[in-house]
Order: sequence, then structure tokens, then C-alpha cells
Amino acid sequence: MPKRSLLWRLIPSYALVALLALVVAGWMASSQLESSHLQATRARLQATADYFDSRLGPEISTDLGDFCRETRRFDQTSGIRVTLIQGDGKVDCDSLGRPEEFEGQLNRPEIKQALEGRTRDWTRYNAGLDRRVFYMAVPVLRNDELFGIFYLSTDLGELDQALAQLHYSLLGAGAVLLVLSSLGARWVIGGITRPLGQLQQAIARLGNGQWSARVPIGEDRELADLDEAFNRMADQLQRQLSVLVQNNNEQKAVLASMAEGVLALDSQERVISMNMASARLLGLDQTQAQGRRLREVVRNADLSRFITRALDEAEPVEADVLLLGDRQRVMQARGSALHDVEGRAIGAVIVLNDVTDFRRLEHIRRDFVANVSHELKTPVTSIKGFVETLLDGAVNDPQDADRFLRIIAKQADRLHAIIEDLLSLSKIEQSEDSEDIALQVLPLRPVLESAVNTCQTIAQERNIDVLLACDERLQAKINPVLLEQAVVNLLDNALKYSDPSRQVQVEAADSDTEITIRVTDHGCGIAAEHVVRIFERFYRVDRARSRKLGGTGLGLAIVKHIVQTHRGHVTVDSTPGIGSTFTIHLPKA
Repeated sequence: MPKRSLLWRLIPSYALVALLALVVAGWMASSQLESSHLQATRARLQATADYFDSRLGPEISTDLGDFCRETRRFDQTSGIRVTLIQGDGKVDCDSLGRPEEFEGQLNRPEIKQALEGRTRDWTRYNAGLDRRVFYMAVPVLRNDELFGIFYLSTDLGELDQALAQLHYSLLGAGAVLLVLSSLGARWVIGGITRPLGQLQQAIARLGNGQWSARVPIGEDRELADLDEAFNRMADQLQRQLSVLVQNNNEQKAVLASMAEGVLALDSQERVISMNMASARLLGLDQTQAQGRRLREVVRNADLSRFITRALDEAEPVEADVLLLGDRQRVMQARGSALHDVEGRAIGAVIVLNDVTDFRRLEHIRRDFVANVSHELKTPVTSIKGFVETLLDGAVNDPQDADRFLRIIAKQADRLHAIIEDLLSLSKIEQSEDSEDIALQVLPLRPVLESAVNTCQTIAQERNIDVLLACDERLQAKINPVLLEQAVVNLLDNALKYSDPSRQVQVEAADSDTEITIRVTDHGCGIAAEHVVRIFERFYRVDRARSRKLGGTGLGLAIVKHIVQTHRGHVTVDSTPGIGSTFTIHLPKA
């Protein structure tokens, strides 16, 4: 609905009051004018009736000719029509000579009362004359008996003209009053609307964030009080909003910097707010998720059940939620009820923490402890068993004693190899974390040749040719000792798991973005389910064969961490029954 200006509300009121005053004054003036005129007319007609009553004499003559002629002359000079009517309705004399006009008029109220002996006047509109006419009926008595009545009439044209002139004057005065009242209203309202306009502009500026907006104090007491109240309110709002903005900014900064996802939901599970971390963890767009039900944008049964628990239970709840997507992730979810200022539950706050890596590391740690315990237990158990056998008397048999001691020595060597690999791996990891391993830009071929020569004995034993392809000009930023150890570990695995009389290739190549070192064998290969885990500590594809070949289960883990110290990574491509290719990716120097 369109809003009306205060000016256009008050101008009609001012004009209405002025017009009402003018109407009342006009009505009183018209009533007074009409009353005075009618009173004067009534006196004239009464005097005329008395005059003609006296002209009839004490005894009414039967010849009224002279009387009628006198009434005609009187009518012509005074404009008063005089008619003498007998009690039975017969017209004896009419100053206009139209006695037929009074036939059947005895039922007029003034005539009825005159026939009853009372003088009565009446005013009514005469259609023939097109104006109002004042009528008076005066009884004519002789010897206290009613002879007839004088019926006198005169038009009120002068009165109506005077009233019309008065009305025109009142209309003119009304127009002047309208103009004056409008100007007065405008002047009065202007004194109110100008300060209100300033107040409105200040409120608009305040609404647009201009917290310094204030209004000047007016001269009128009421408006001055309003201005002072507004300025006080603006001061309080500025202080409170400054605190709120500061708190909001601090809260946003805290939420934005949190690695945990924070999600606020109402009682209908609609998203109230969420930080960037929660949007990233759930794969959502913050703006698109705002105001929507979470289960509409995140299809996850575990999360839906957890949110239902958080909304229903008064105490905080906690659970692990599994999220499926490009990769499976585990979220540690904590939820608690969200309350309003009156303490009523209006929703819930959910905190999500990605513990996928933590859970994976826990799993790896458990596997590592179990594997270390198993790997160490096997040689220790074997050593302990053969020592007990020797103590039980086998030492006295030179042949058995020699065989047992050789087995003990072999298991001790295996135990030593495991410990050495664990120490080496720990040293590499510590150097990787502290970044204190020196890297130099050096040619790759000497390092690769040294690794091939180190493994040449095993290759000759298995009748396997090791082929090396590397440009002598190819260089990389490396630690030669560690890189040689990594290549030796890869070559050792390739030679152990390749069939005799086959070949193992070692190739180094240069691309636009990196340098690669490939070790390719033509052995049994690795199944796809094992490829993702072969770089874990003590993980074995074939445990029995690996131990038989003398592996410690730490070789590939050492390779992985050596390559990571070179800011690179290692990959594997394998096909069961065909062979495997391990590739070291190094950044270009």
C-alpha cells in the first residue's frame, strides 16, 4: 500500500475544520437572515390583514366591489396578494382576480387553522412562480363569529436572492479559507517534517553502516527529546555493533583457521552456518548449502544418524563417521545441542575432524608392532631352540653341533639384518624430518653403475643379466650414498623375484618436468591388491618366499623414504606373471 505524506494527511484536516467553521457560521447567518426577513414579512402581512379587516367595517357589506378594487391596487403597489374566503370555501375577493385557484385549497394547514379561529402562516415552494411563497391565513370575526379568512401571500424572491448572495460569499470565503488553511498546514507541518526528514536521513545512513550519523537537536521540546533519544540510541548501537563486528570477525577468523569442520544446524537439520573446513570435508559449496537440509546435499547414512542423535540427546555425542567419495575418509564427529538465549534447544553444532590419516597410521603402527614382533620372534625362537638343544647334549655330537651352530649364526645374521634395516630406516626418517641431508647436483650414471656392481654377485648366482641405460650427461640433485642404497634395494628385489636366465633393466631418463630411474624385472609380478601396500614396513606379498630369500620386509620402505628425502616419489607398475617396474621420480636440478 503506497504511503501518504503527513502533509497530505493534515491539510484535509485543517481544511475540514475551516470548512466546518464556515458552514456553521454560514448556517447561523442564513438562519438569522431568513428569520429576520420572515418576521418582517409576517408583520407586514398581519398589518395588511388588520387594515383590510378595518376596511370591511363592523358589518360586512354584501357589495365588495370597492373592496376588491382596493385590494388590486394594494397588490400592485405592495406585491401582497389578498384573498377573502368565506368559511364555506367561497372566494369573495382576490386581488389578482383568480379566485378559481383557491378551489379545493381548504385542506391547507394554515387555512384549516384560520377557519378554527387561529392565525397561521406557512412557507412553501410555488411551482408556478418558481420560488418560495410566504402564506398567512387570518380569521375574520364579526360578533365573535367567523365570517371568513384573509389569505395573504407574498413571494420571498428578495430573501432567496439575499440567501444566494450570502451562499456565494460563503463559497468565496471557503475557497480563501482552503488556501489559507493549506498554507498554514504546510507551514506547521514543515516545522515537523523537516526535523523528521533529517531524522529519516540519519536513520538511513545508520542503516547503511554509517555509524557516525547523528541529527542536530531541534528547538521544539518534543522534537528535541526525540533527537536526543535517537543520538543516544545511535551511540549505543555503534558501541554494541562494534563489539559484535569484532566478535564476529574474531569468530570467523577462528572458524576459518580451524582444520576441524564446524557445522551449525537448526532443529529441522537446515544449515545455519559452516566454516570452510566443513565445506571442504563434505565437498559442499558454502553458499549453496546455506538454508538447505544437510541430508539433501550430503547423502550419507552414518552422518544423518549422528545428526539425529545430536539433535535428540541433551548430552554431547561422539562417533566416527565414514565418508565415501573419491577416497574413503574417516571423520571423528562431535555433536552438542545448540540453545537460544532462553535456553531452549534450537539445533545442534557438529564438529568434524578428519582422522583418516590418524586411523591409517594407527593401523600401520599396530601392523608394524605385530610385524616387528613376528619378524624378531622367528630368529630369536630359532636361536633359543637350537641353543637349548645344544645344552641338552647335542654339543657333544660334533656333526649336530656344527649344523646347529651354523643355523644359529644364520638366524643371528638375519636378526642383525633386521636391526640394521630398522636403524637405517629410522635414521633416514629423522634426516627427512630435519631436512639435514645434503643434496648435490651430480651425474647419475656413476651412482647407478655402483649399485649394479654391488648386486653383480647375486645376478651371477641366478644367471641374470643386469642392463644399464643412462646418459653420462644426465644429472640430478641427489645424495649419492642414499640413492645408491635405494637402487640397490630395488635391484636386490628384482634379482630375487626374477626367474633365472632372464634380464633386469635399469634405465634413467629425462623429461620436461622430472628425472626417472626405472628398475624392471621379468619375474612373478605383484597382484593389484598388494601394490598399494608394498611400501609399508614388513609388508610381504609372499611371506614364506620372502623369508626364504632372506628379505627383512623393510627394503621398499627404505626406498620410499630415501626418495622422499630427495623431494620425489616412487611408483610401481606390475602385472602378475609378466613382471614389475619400480620407478623413482626425482625433480629436475
